[in-house]
Amino acid sequence: MLSFIIRRVIATIPVMCFVALFVFSLLYIAPGDPAAVIAGDQASPADVEKIRQSLGLDQPYLVRFGEWFFRVLQGDLGTSIFTALPVTQLIGQRIEPTVSLMLLTLILAIVVAVPMGVLAAWKAGTWIDRCVVAFAVLGFSIPVFVIGYLLAYVFALKLDWLPVQGYTSLSEGLWPWLRNLILPAITLGSVYIALIARITRATMLEVLQQDYVRTASAKGVEQRNVLFVHALKNAAVPIVTVIGIGVALLIGGAVVTESVFAIPGLGRLTLDAILRRDYPVIQGVVLIFSFVYVLVNLAVDLIYTLVDPRIRY
Repeated sequence: MLSFIIRRVIATIPVMCFVALFVFSLLYIAPGDPAAVIAGDQASPADVEKIRQSLGLDQPYLVRFGEWFFRVLQGDLGTSIFTALPVTQLIGQRIEPTVSLMLLTLILAIVVAVPMGVLAAWKAGTWIDRCVVAFAVLGFSIPVFVIGYLLAYVFALKLDWLPVQGYTSLSEGLWPWLRNLILPAITLGSVYIALIARITRATMLEVLQQDYVRTASAKGVEQRNVLFVHALKNAAVPIVTVIGIGVALLIGGAVVTESVFAIPGLGRLTLDAILRRDYPVIQGVVLIFSFVYVLVNLAVDLIYTLVDPRIRY
């Protein structure tokens, strides 16, 4: 196991190098002259040239990338063009709301979607199964921002049960923190829940047809144990896989969700940076998100060995 972890960690190094190359290239891939876009229509040629020099666009591509990558290895993600603050400081100020939202969404999705998928497979062909399938289809069909606005309209504006926007730090209390995140977590988790429930149902339908499951039921094993001990344990690998892959949905959906509910997190920071063409901030946030996704994939590979002893590396 230790050798596998070392190999997987080493394997992530070229992946992160490629991601770093792509992130840095965003500045050059963007249409038009980035310096002119940042300077605005009223800027003089001298102002544009000053910005070009500050971004290092007057230097060769490889030289600029080498300098940027060396700073990244030292933990320096650059400086925001508009706020003149270090990108690491801006990310540090915004990371708590995003991490809180994603963790709460992840927990909510697993707790709701896995039992939902198991129940649908157990009651295959019944109205329960059809309701779960319909929910999964709707979850994929309705855009996240539409769900967010509907929930905010009903539960915040009409019923006045929950706040419509903002974020309260966990240090100020569990309930104030949770109260601000319930609607965003449900909004962000709608697609994620639909995805996990659908995969869980499909995997469980296949496992429930296996001989050992029918044998356990014939021996009089309690139905709950048959479903969650015998069947779900052997269907866990595809479910864990889709949970890990779904983290990409959380990262992408966080940008929209934080904008709808005015949560001052990394998603909102990314959107503001895109609108202002603040390339150092965009590069820093994308690099952090990519690093997190690579770590999640590594964790998923390790979890495989725990949920299925037949897997050996």
